[in-house]
Amino acid sequence: QQGVRVNSVHPGIIETLLAKTMGDEQMKAIIASTPMAKMGRPIDIATMSLFLCTDEAAFITGSEFVVDGGWGAQ
Repeated sequence: QQGVRVNSVHPGIIETLLAKTMGDEQMKAIIASTPMAKMGRPIDIATMSLFLCTDEAAFITGSEFVVDGGWGAQ
């Protein structure tokens, strides 16, 4: 009624300063367990977020978007 839409974006491991604080072994283990075998980039999250703000997403609400390279689908 108010025209408000609520969605959420759930990122996986993303190349950020925080991710770089993990040890090399932990980082390699996470990447190895991710089907796409790589870390996401900040632009991957930004692109999804931006799409949700466009007119093309005007009928999307109450949805969760997982952007994690397939990690959570295992």
